[in-house]
Amino acid sequence: MNEPAFDVVGIGLNATDTLLLVEEFPPYAGKVPFSREILSPGGQVASAMVCCARLGLRAKYIGSIGDDLRGQIQRESLDGTGVDTSGLIVRSGCPNQTAYILIDQRTGERTVLWHRGDCLRLEPGDLQAEDIRNARMLHLDGCDTEAAAHAASIARKARIPVSVDVDTVYAGFEEVLKNTTHLVASSIWPGRWTGERNSFVALQRLRREYRLTVAAMTLGDYGSLALADGQFHYSPAFQVHCADTTGAGDAYHGAFCYAMLRGMPIAEALDFSNAAAALNCTAIGARGHIPALAEVESLMARAASGEVARRIDVNIAEEAKSHPPGAAAR
Repeated sequence: MNEPAFDVVGIGLNATDTLLLVEEFPPYAGKVPFSREILSPGGQVASAMVCCARLGLRAKYIGSIGDDLRGQIQRESLDGTGVDTSGLIVRSGCPNQTAYILIDQRTGERTVLWHRGDCLRLEPGDLQAEDIRNARMLHLDGCDTEAAAHAASIARKARIPVSVDVDTVYAGFEEVLKNTTHLVASSIWPGRWTGERNSFVALQRLRREYRLTVAAMTLGDYGSLALADGQFHYSPAFQVHCADTTGAGDAYHGAFCYAMLRGMPIAEALDFSNAAAALNCTAIGARGHIPALAEVESLMARAASGEVARRIDVNIAEEAKSHPPGAAAR
């Protein structure tokens, strides 16, 4: 059997962001000046693939872009990253997805206003099955649900693991989930999808109902939590100087794909992914500081030696420990 051409293929969103840096968020109906305006490329899957390539994986991105200036900026931003862009689909007469992001310079936290026209929608017919079969892993965001479900089905039939990054409850998304192996959702998504207020119970339900290999969630500046191998694993966040949280989750997902393909144990994989996300927060923009492998390993080593602190949610850490091995699988 021939070796796949790519380690990971990502299918999903890209965006070209306008970042507005403000000294502090304005009150409702208020008015404040911004200090800088920056045009910056981003997008969930596109940025995750840049992270994969930066870490040394053979990565391919498949997605639709507009034929406007923002689409051109997105395309040019991917050139030279090592990501294969032969799967880009240019929509004629269609503006690229855009976002206006307010960044609070005191904390690095951001508020996002975004728009994506229907003309950018990916359909199942836009995808080539061979592109998916020619990878060791498929990464999706699920926004264009029918296309994502189609891609996931192709991957699973080919025994290819499917990683999913989701933060929105999409209609029909169960068609994606039933062919997902590695789910890493946002902190609020498991509860919204399942109706369970307790995150541990929500992850248990997701793992059981969809037979997931990993059911996980990111926790912002408190790290991430995963259910795998019959038990919960909690990884606290790395404390760094945060300039901008935009794109932290995208870097996390790219690093998580790397960790899974390299066969890291889940506890190490969560630490590795948290470290990559933290490093990306040290600069402005969704791809402000996509780290190299040596940088991620260095941050992890510095934390292990006590030089870098971790930010722990004590309640989550204690609850994760309270579940004995095997109990979470029932």
